[in-house]
Amino acid sequence: MPFEKVDTQVDFPAKEREILTFWDRVQAFQRLREQNRGKPRWSFLDGPLTANNPMGVHHAWGRTYKDAYQRFYAMTGHELRYQNGFDCQGLWVEVEVEKEMKLTSKRDIEELVPGDPFAGIDRFVCACKDRVNKFARTQTEQSIRLGYWMDWDVTDADWAKRPDDRKSYFTMSEENNYTIWSFLKKCHDRQLVYRGYDAMPWCPRCGVGISEMEMKEGYKFVEHRAVFVKFPLRDRPGENLLAWTTTPWTLSSNVGAAVNPELTYLKIRSKDEVFYVAKGAFKFNRMESSGGDDEGGEATAKKGKREWLPGVPNLKTIEQMFKERSKDGYEILGELKGEEMVGWQYVGPFDDLPAQQHPAGFPEELAVVVRKQNWAPEVSAATVHRVIPWKDVGETEGTGIVHIAPGCGKEDFGLGKELGLPPVAPLDENGQFLPGFGELTGKSAVDPKTAEQVFFALQQSNRLFATERYVHKYPHCWRCKTELLFRLVDEWFIDMSWRDEIINVVEQVTFLPESINGQAREKDWLRNMGDWMISKKRFWGLALPIWVDEHDPNDFEVIGSREELQARAIDGWEKFDGHEPHRPWVDQVVIRNPRTGNRMFRVPDVGNPWLDAGIVPFSTMFYNRDRTEWEKWFPADFITECFPGQFRNWFYAILAMSTMMEQKPPFKVLLGHALVRDQNGDEMHKSKGNSIPFNEAADGDYELFVQRKPDLKAEDQVKKDLPPGYLSWSEGETLYEGKMVSVVKAKYPPIGADVLRWMFSRQNPAANINLGPSTADETRAKFHLKLWNSYAFLCNYARLDQFDPTAPAIPVVHRPEIDRWILSDLQTLVKLAHESFQHFQLQEFCLAVERFVDDKLSNWYIRRNRRRFQKSEQADDKQAAYQTLYTVIVTLTKLIAPVVPFLAELMYQNLRTTNEPDSVHLTQFPQVDPALVDPVLSAKVDALMRLVSLGSAARNVAKIKVRQPLAELFIQPADDVEAAAATDMSRELSEELNVKRITVVPTSEKPLFELEVKANMKSLGGRAGARLQEIKKAIEAVPAEVTSLFEGKVTEATLDLPGEPFVITLSDLTVAPKAPTGFVGVLDRKTRISLDTRISDELALEGLARDVIRGVQDTRKNAGLEMEDRIALAFATENPKLTQAITAHRDSIAAETLATSLELDPATLGEGAFTGSAKVDGKPLTIALKKV
Repeated sequence: MPFEKVDTQVDFPAKEREILTFWDRVQAFQRLREQNRGKPRWSFLDGPLTANNPMGVHHAWGRTYKDAYQRFYAMTGHELRYQNGFDCQGLWVEVEVEKEMKLTSKRDIEELVPGDPFAGIDRFVCACKDRVNKFARTQTEQSIRLGYWMDWDVTDADWAKRPDDRKSYFTMSEENNYTIWSFLKKCHDRQLVYRGYDAMPWCPRCGVGISEMEMKEGYKFVEHRAVFVKFPLRDRPGENLLAWTTTPWTLSSNVGAAVNPELTYLKIRSKDEVFYVAKGAFKFNRMESSGGDDEGGEATAKKGKREWLPGVPNLKTIEQMFKERSKDGYEILGELKGEEMVGWQYVGPFDDLPAQQHPAGFPEELAVVVRKQNWAPEVSAATVHRVIPWKDVGETEGTGIVHIAPGCGKEDFGLGKELGLPPVAPLDENGQFLPGFGELTGKSAVDPKTAEQVFFALQQSNRLFATERYVHKYPHCWRCKTELLFRLVDEWFIDMSWRDEIINVVEQVTFLPESINGQAREKDWLRNMGDWMISKKRFWGLALPIWVDEHDPNDFEVIGSREELQARAIDGWEKFDGHEPHRPWVDQVVIRNPRTGNRMFRVPDVGNPWLDAGIVPFSTMFYNRDRTEWEKWFPADFITECFPGQFRNWFYAILAMSTMMEQKPPFKVLLGHALVRDQNGDEMHKSKGNSIPFNEAADGDYELFVQRKPDLKAEDQVKKDLPPGYLSWSEGETLYEGKMVSVVKAKYPPIGADVLRWMFSRQNPAANINLGPSTADETRAKFHLKLWNSYAFLCNYARLDQFDPTAPAIPVVHRPEIDRWILSDLQTLVKLAHESFQHFQLQEFCLAVERFVDDKLSNWYIRRNRRRFQKSEQADDKQAAYQTLYTVIVTLTKLIAPVVPFLAELMYQNLRTTNEPDSVHLTQFPQVDPALVDPVLSAKVDALMRLVSLGSAARNVAKIKVRQPLAELFIQPADDVEAAAATDMSRELSEELNVKRITVVPTSEKPLFELEVKANMKSLGGRAGARLQEIKKAIEAVPAEVTSLFEGKVTEATLDLPGEPFVITLSDLTVAPKAPTGFVGVLDRKTRISLDTRISDELALEGLARDVIRGVQDTRKNAGLEMEDRIALAFATENPKLTQAITAHRDSIAAETLATSLELDPATLGEGAFTGSAKVDGKPLTIALKKV
């Protein structure tokens, strides 16, 4: 087979596009599926990607894992499903469609078709479907570009089919929706589905409640206006409770004031008024963080300085406020316990509002529920304001007195129900005040002007004590980023009292990597989370299969299937039939209440979107239609997604739903991975200019930008603030946080799919990855180019010599030791590859491949064997070298094929013989050949390479370059393996280190040099304390314990000192050799190396000759010569030493540079000679050459 010439300069992204065309042409994927049909199954379940926008570069991490492991199991002869998934329904899609249609509220959706809400909703839902289809197709194209092999929908005919009939699964499909119905039916049969009133996080922009798991995704650091407000006490003239809140709008709905019964409170006189404040809060430095849970995530805030925003004044202590309130300051009149205050009554801040005076709470529909469920007596909020006990009230936030509004907060609502406080719910679904709230009616609760209006009203009624600018983490809508409100609403829930069943299932799953402690974190989330809110008051999503009695909202039925709905329908079926189970069509179906005979109507709510993704182990494998087929693939062998984003979401939903459906885990192994950050470790955001779109990362030039700094020249800022490696830079403007800002931006070349894939695969999945131009360049240089250059070396020499890989192989036992060594170590790599893929430890495999390619293949085997490929004699030895290197490179292409499929295919196509499969991905994954494993030889070469490394370190200490020959290297080996390497491979060691002689000194003889052992004062200082000098003296006496430590016999040693022993480790020592003059010593545990650094005149000339050879090779390259081209060579120099060196070593110079002649006068070459120059021995050397 003829090898194609390989250029070491390669455009990888362009080659990847060629490979995509090749795969299509040879039908590689289709043939792979057919090849493995009927073989042992390996089941992978894809976590659906939201089809709402183009893929980001961060999506490539998980998709790389998914593809790599599927490719491995395909190459090891397994049948796979290859089903991709798209998440389709939910608020994330609705928000984007609203932007496209320029809608600002839910009401706008219903009015899309004036006067016809049904048609308006239908139009909106169809627009949502269209968006999903559009971006599912975009993401399909992007995934194919990544090299991700799935059974994709690619043709127009594919995309014209119903979602149920496509190859990828879509969570908007009928199968998916109806399977969720069956899940909810099971929950209902166990009496777990209920309708509940609760104070929920609510997005006023989207008009939807936010679940507990969703709320934790959306915290932001923001500034709010907080207020200190006076609650005048009844029957205590002139006395006030002093409360504090960051949500002034909730004061309109105040019902109670909570104190901690166990805290001490101060009674303080200021001016002519008396105030009650918690003693611990009075002088507390409010700019300190008290510690405790943060915004609801796993992290815990540490004690210390509070996070703050620039430009916001520091918080004052409450004492400071009292001092500033009056020139006379304040007077503490006494102390009392919180329990003594419980039951005190006070006047509320807005008792004049109709809502405050409405009996049993407000609005009336809420009061009806309060009466029916006996939450509170038939009294108004204005008449029951009182102090209530609450043990969770603290002293580090506010005043130690918490204003309670049961209609505006989750804890408040719970306290209100427990203590019989009537709830006042002030807001509609748009976050605006309802009628009954005076001048606040119609105002938005999140509008800063509303807070100012509240402050003004408080001031007018002499209730305002102080306001302040307060910085804190506050929940925002995870999709539209609007501030959330807490609003009392009725939602549908699943009672999670069966959480122990889920925990039992979780315990059957392997969570990887172990370092993320995934199983424990999942179980902790399950133990502590509340009931699962499954409803959304929206339009595009799962139509909750809940039908409610027309006269009793608490009498409901859950329908479990389309067939059940059809059987029970008494009206509207004809309108619905032929449509998917989405709004508004399914809303038309009416059923009969079997208990009352009343009509039952579907609730307008849609489902939580995590129901959509959580059911896919069942819906995608036809659980309801073909249980036998489902059982073949359930549970999945493997799933993988981003752990921080999914352990509360998809992982929770899929585990919970599988527990309810089958009491079994839906998968065996879960591999979580961390987050993608920019090159500096910051979160990627399009508005920040540090995000990299996938398309541009794969193929096109991409831009990064930073905000313009006026105090720097634009060019200087680009160099300072943007990563190096840009193609060009410019100035411009961009929209940032709602306003146009000046920026400087730089354009970078594409990264390529395989570089991205290798970056993600070699990364520790537990750690965030910093991705940018420099990190991509580093990865490309470290692996891709190293391997490519090794491959190019083989192909280019093989092409010249017409090497035939199908020729009879020279038996490995007859090949040189270095061939047997690389083949043995290759088997070790193959074994590790199988283990790494089977244990889902891709990083371990990738790092091992990098070490093999760099240390063993490129820097050792190829470098040491170049002459074997260049010489014309000893044909068998040359053939052995070719056969060995060919075996190694071909094996490597197969090993790396699952991770970097493009690079592997590109190499394989130039290496494969005619009787091998058309694609590397149709080959079998390499298997270990036990006959080639030689652990003794491998250990000996490893020892040799360590000795070379130590010898190189000695040269570095002496600052003598390797091209300068030296006389002798002395080695005192650590063990028999090193001794054998130094003795049996002394020629290799001598060549590598460029020394004339290797002398091995047995360990039984006197050490090559003494050691100077000192204490590492920096390491010891903090632990040793006052005993530092005593410990220093003990270490520097070099007792046996210290010797054992630096020789590696132990990892820690105990110094037996007077009073108390002291434990030291290797980091507590500094050990330096004391070599004789003219020698440099190096110590590595028990191995000692001593290098003779004295240079004779003869050695100096030889060193100069090697520098000359280096200069000639550079000149050959600059002249554009091929590596096999022969040349005539001439020099000119005024340095007598150089002339002497060239003359003395002319034969070796000519041999190394493929020179057929060598002269000391460039004029002898005549016209057409290429002339270059080099600096040798600090003097210029003219080099002339001509191809012959």
